[in-house]
Amino acid sequence: MRERGVARWVIAVPMLLLALATVYPMLFTLNVAMKSRREYVLDRFAPAEHVSFANFAEAWNSSGLGRYTLNSVIVTAGAVALLLLLGSMAGFAFSQLNFRGRKSLFLLCLGALMIPFQVIMVPFFRVLGQAGLLDTHLGLVLAYTGQFLPFTIFLMTSFYARVPQEVIEAARVDGSSTLGIYRRIMVPIGRPALLSVGILNALFCWNDVLISLLVLQSERNRTLMVGVTALRGQYSDNIPLFAGGVLVAVFPVILVYLFFQRQITDGVTAGATKG
Repeated sequence: MRERGVARWVIAVPMLLLALATVYPMLFTLNVAMKSRREYVLDRFAPAEHVSFANFAEAWNSSGLGRYTLNSVIVTAGAVALLLLLGSMAGFAFSQLNFRGRKSLFLLCLGALMIPFQVIMVPFFRVLGQAGLLDTHLGLVLAYTGQFLPFTIFLMTSFYARVPQEVIEAARVDGSSTLGIYRRIMVPIGRPALLSVGILNALFCWNDVLISLLVLQSERNRTLMVGVTALRGQYSDNIPLFAGGVLVAVFPVILVYLFFQRQITDGVTAGATKG
């Protein structure tokens, strides 16, 4: 009994320290964002004298964060919709259909997971430029789709591999075509996985800076994270305002984590426990 209690503490203490290390930067940023510039210069670690949201409002109104947010919503929604459509169809094909080269194509997709974006950045930029897709939302949607599609295919293939082959065969006996099986059976069955992988892809797209900075070069088309990054240079002498902009940008992400914790955990562990 005593050994069990010691074991719990051995696990609990590092987890508590890890939780504090995660929460402290957010609390520190929130405290800084509520300070005036004078308060921050006098003592950056002291609690704010008054609760004020003036820096949040100023960051939103004077820095174009509203337009950047709309750009992020458009690009993220478009990319996630395309990823779910292509990923679920490919996952169905790799897990349930028999065709020549199936395993080789799936291994090719897995191999693409291991290639960092920095390696293909230059040829990727040239291809987008030749296609006339630079500095367009469509170009960034296609870029995100290409970057995150292997991960989506891997998770959907792992999930659909659990569906018994007898279900597919029974649907064929009833006269369903391959497209009908996908639309009437696989999509409803795969809703939990689609929700999990959709949330993960939305977070990837929303938080991205590198690809967005490469594709969208004009200030008007910037996404939210690129816009917030630019605030650091624009307001380098006003850190509380910059902190307010950072919190405005991460607020949607925090909401997603709070409301969809279970789906995010399922999505992250799906590839390790199923398939």
